[in-house]
Amino acid sequence: MNVNSKDRINKIEEVQAKEQFSGTFYAISNGDKLTGSYGYANRAEKIKNQINTRFGIASGCKIFTSIAICQLIEKGKINFDTKLKECLSFEFPYFDEEITIHHLLTHTSGIPDYFDEDVMDDFEELWESMPMYNLRRLQDFLPLFQNEKMTTELGTFHYNNSGYILLGLIVEEVSGLVFSDYIQQFIFKKASMTDSGYFEMDDLPGRVALGYIKKPDGGWRTNIYSLPVKSSSDGGAYVTAEDMISFWDALMNARLLTKEMTQTLLTPRVQVKDDIYYGYGGYMQTNSEHVEKYILMGYDPGVNFRSVHYPNRNLTIVVCSNKSDGAYEMIKTIEASY
Repeated sequence: MNVNSKDRINKIEEVQAKEQFSGTFYAISNGDKLTGSYGYANRAEKIKNQINTRFGIASGCKIFTSIAICQLIEKGKINFDTKLKECLSFEFPYFDEEITIHHLLTHTSGIPDYFDEDVMDDFEELWESMPMYNLRRLQDFLPLFQNEKMTTELGTFHYNNSGYILLGLIVEEVSGLVFSDYIQQFIFKKASMTDSGYFEMDDLPGRVALGYIKKPDGGWRTNIYSLPVKSSSDGGAYVTAEDMISFWDALMNARLLTKEMTQTLLTPRVQVKDDIYYGYGGYMQTNSEHVEKYILMGYDPGVNFRSVHYPNRNLTIVVCSNKSDGAYEMIKTIEASY
């Protein structure tokens, strides 16, 4: 459906009013931009969200980890068939010895997920045994899963955060850099993502939206006690909507990887359901001929993120929210208007 900008804004306003969406959206199609912001980055201080507000994007940043791995593969340091036991010196007594980087990237390793949504409903349950303020390095996550048994067979898709913690540790081991420093230097800088970073929740820079969780009495509390204190290789980086537009442009124009490796990153690998597949860099919707759109998504308490890129329509949309919901409804409305 094609509509003019005024009609688009009217439809977006309707969704915002219904969902009480708090966040920012940015759409670009053949050079034409559509942007907007709603709600508060800081409710107590009445600081409104703006187009340059930085939002947490939860698992939406797993693709940065994937690209880092692909960059190291391009340098000949590792390959997709390199086994986990060949990459890391940490002990994993119950893990299948045949687990490879390919399995970790595609969520088919079968290792235990430290936050398995099929088992736990509440992310905050994790911090009863492991205080979130202790999770400042990637290796701090290991006690949550390294001594647990495999949960699915090797090769079976089961969305897995632990696998991306291990991929981040591989980046550190192979590159010799702290994971967040590697991403800053080799992805954010190259993609001109000048406002993005892996921040600590007790040491946030300016223009960061606090994440908000609704309380039973209808009020709001921040998510500072709900998430690991520092964003990590499985989720939690902070970006602006505009930075994510820059990211898609850099990725699709081979400024982060070679054209060949970019295609490898974005090729469907594992069928998740129907026409939805997972590659090395995220979800994608396909038809019988090609990939229709690439999909990034992230959810944490007080965080909701969605982004899509249509390669054959030159359309990119980013929606960042500092509440636990609303991004999906917003992005579907914007998608339907193009």
